[in-house]
Amino acid sequence: MTDMHDDPLGPLDPDFATQFRRDDRRPPCQLYLISPADVGDAFPERLKRALGAGPVAAFQFRVKGVDQHKAAALAEPLQRICADHEVAFIVNDSVSLAKRLGADGVHLGQDDGDPREARAALGPSAQIGVTCHDSRHLAMNAGEAGADYVAFGAFYPTTTKPVHHRPEPVILSWWSTLFEVPCVAIGGITPENAQPLIAAGADFLAVSSAVWGGDEEAAMRAFASRLK
Repeated sequence: MTDMHDDPLGPLDPDFATQFRRDDRRPPCQLYLISPADVGDAFPERLKRALGAGPVAAFQFRVKGVDQHKAAALAEPLQRICADHEVAFIVNDSVSLAKRLGADGVHLGQDDGDPREARAALGPSAQIGVTCHDSRHLAMNAGEAGADYVAFGAFYPTTTKPVHHRPEPVILSWWSTLFEVPCVAIGGITPENAQPLIAAGADFLAVSSAVWGGDEEAAMRAFASRLK
């Protein structure tokens, strides 16, 4: 299923995985929480419970199919909760919504614009992330364009969105060996399958349905125990 052969850099040397040792100078792997599709009604209380149950570095507001006015109204209470817990509030896809909210940053898909333009709009302190699928080439381009992190995935089957790219964990090892820019692993990650990605060098684990699909507090505690 992987499209690694589409990467202009060609296949990765499999020895990267066997020789890789996580650099102790990098901060320990952290959790990057992504919202479910429905963030209305009881969700703010669920977010409070989740953030109270275990450490989170960032929360991504990812809502589709609503206009910006409605999106902003949904985002504002969640943004306050994140601020209360000192969690970065990142907007998915929309630089204009991130700017309107004064969000901590924006996450860009490959079709969502250039990191340089996002930086010009949001300022020097904004956190700008870029989806790079299974491509080292795209990740290097993102890093050169000033991205603050690159995201690889989906590593495991996921129901959150259609999967067209399935990298191997070794891409995390390659990236963190050569570059200081943090890398995010995404796609079907659970407390049970997270360890290979942590060992491979992921700086962040992006998770959604593993937390929101059940008891968010229990899930957060399970992730926290894996990340210690």
